[in-house]
Amino acid sequence: MNLGDKIRQLRDSFGMTQGQLAGKASVSQGYLSQLENGDVKNPSAAVLLRVAHSMHIDPDLLFEAAGYPTLRTLRRTYEEYESTVDPNLVQYLSRLPRDRQRRLLLLLEGMEGLLDIESTAVQGEAWDAADPVGAGETRPRRASLSASKG
Repeated sequence: MNLGDKIRQLRDSFGMTQGQLAGKASVSQGYLSQLENGDVKNPSAAVLLRVAHSMHIDPDLLFEAAGYPTLRTLRRTYEEYESTVDPNLVQYLSRLPRDRQRRLLLLLEGMEGLLDIESTAVQGEAWDAADPVGAGETRPRRASLSASKG
């Protein structure tokens, strides 16, 4: 449900007119009408708070309807993310200072890149083994380390 529909639904459930809610929230009735019609794309947090307090509701209801992050939505996102990561790793990383976390991330990203290169090379060798006659003709084989040392 979008913000305008949410405000209208809540206002109607409390038996309030647009004029009454606008007066309590210290916004013009025209602006409230624009909110309800979806004409205001990014209402300020202050306006949403005043509207929510005027109806005695949790402001998060309006913030979430407006697409703004709330503690509740951030917690849900974190829980979803956390569930895909080993809890011991999260605990270990949380004990590290931020600069060491960044260095570790860079190291892991570099290792991931090496693993991708190694995986590609292994797949290439498997292809060479499957077609030993044509493989040498279409691409050169990698030189061994001992052969490359002078």
